[in-house]
Amino acid sequence: MSEHIVFVTGKLAEPILARVLREMAPAQFSYEIRQLGISVAALMTVDFIRRRLGALAGVDRVLVPGRCRGDLDVLTRELGVPFARGPAELKDLPAYLGGAARTHDLSRHDVLIFAEIVDAPQLGVDAILARAAGYRADGADVIDLGCLPDTPFPHLTEAVHALKREGYAVSVDSLEATDLLAGGRAGADYLLSLTEDTLWIADEVAATAVLIGRSPQDEASLDRAIDGMRARGRAFFADAILDPVHMGFTASVARYERLRRRHPEAAILMGTGNLTELTHADTAGITALLMGIVSELGIGAILTTQVSPHCRRAVKEADLARRIMYAARADHSPPQHVDDGLIALHERHPWTWTAAEVAEQTRAVRDANYRIQVTPEGVHLYNRDGHYTATDPYALFPRLRVDGDHGHAFYLGLELARAQIAWQLGKRYSQDEELDWGCAVDRPEPVLEVFAPARTTLHARRAARKRRRKGD
Repeated sequence: MSEHIVFVTGKLAEPILARVLREMAPAQFSYEIRQLGISVAALMTVDFIRRRLGALAGVDRVLVPGRCRGDLDVLTRELGVPFARGPAELKDLPAYLGGAARTHDLSRHDVLIFAEIVDAPQLGVDAILARAAGYRADGADVIDLGCLPDTPFPHLTEAVHALKREGYAVSVDSLEATDLLAGGRAGADYLLSLTEDTLWIADEVAATAVLIGRSPQDEASLDRAIDGMRARGRAFFADAILDPVHMGFTASVARYERLRRRHPEAAILMGTGNLTELTHADTAGITALLMGIVSELGIGAILTTQVSPHCRRAVKEADLARRIMYAARADHSPPQHVDDGLIALHERHPWTWTAAEVAEQTRAVRDANYRIQVTPEGVHLYNRDGHYTATDPYALFPRLRVDGDHGHAFYLGLELARAQIAWQLGKRYSQDEELDWGCAVDRPEPVLEVFAPARTTLHARRAARKRRRKGD
């Protein structure tokens, strides 16, 4: 027998919900819509739903709007029917109900992230620990202490000891044998980088070596270094060196592919900073592409940097990208429909409403509160007194009636600015919600079990009302 679902909604969303379900013509479930007599469904509380929902005989599941707050488990326990939130946007309901919007397991990956502190010799130990804590929070597995040419690093041993005491895996990155020996003797877990001429360092310390050729183009030299480490029975990573664009980038990608063919079982590391740092483009897309190559070639580690300001999220982006690629590879599919965290500027489906649907909503509004929505035609501002559309918020200003209400004016200015940005870039806009910038911006997960606290503009309006009442 098919499932019977009750969809809970409000006055404004009811016609749209009815149309979405009607167009779905679902065969796998039957349904009914219960409009509970409130204009904005997201404002419903658990108590409000309990009082107005009615009998649930023969109901298998109740879906409430995705932005409705409150502890739905209370309703499930009290009414004996499973309650759940639907998607945040009505237009996502078909995918939600059809299973296309299933979540992927992003807890798994098979790539280590080495995050380099490139100016470590110029930082004190406390500053190194602070930088390492930030990198670890963003997903780094190994803290790489970068040594600078012709720059003393007298506190290298102290820095390694301090990091190890805090539980970090540590690598030391230098072409100077003295630095590598000091780091290895201090307890570093990895040394970057050894060549066939410096394999003797591996005989002195227990650290795992990252191997390179005498030059990036000297693949035979890298092979000899690999053979040398295998003869010693020691673990290693091999690095073919990724070059910047117009300085051998394409050839360097091919080097990694040849390295994998020559050494099918070898552990490989790729340094990504030469591409992210030296290409003035958003790093999320670059990182996604590089991690796709890493996934295809079975590369087990990357070394990334956050030197240029435009690369300040490189570690976090790499962490998400490795998880997306792992999930996609497990599904034998391209890395799409896994997670949108690497899509910062645009949206896969930005427009959840048409202009005609907004107009339909407008006709149902009976109060003076302003609603804001975005369609391909522009930003829509409407209440019971009118419906206006523009692509520039300044064009909407003459329509606003907020004289003397500074808090409301501030609020509308903020929301209209967000709406304009969403329209310009093709991003989803939802009134009272921040725009979603993916992993480019830290944004806490909303806690829908409780209502959000009132913001400062609402406090100001309430205070103004009290002053007016006292004046009366």
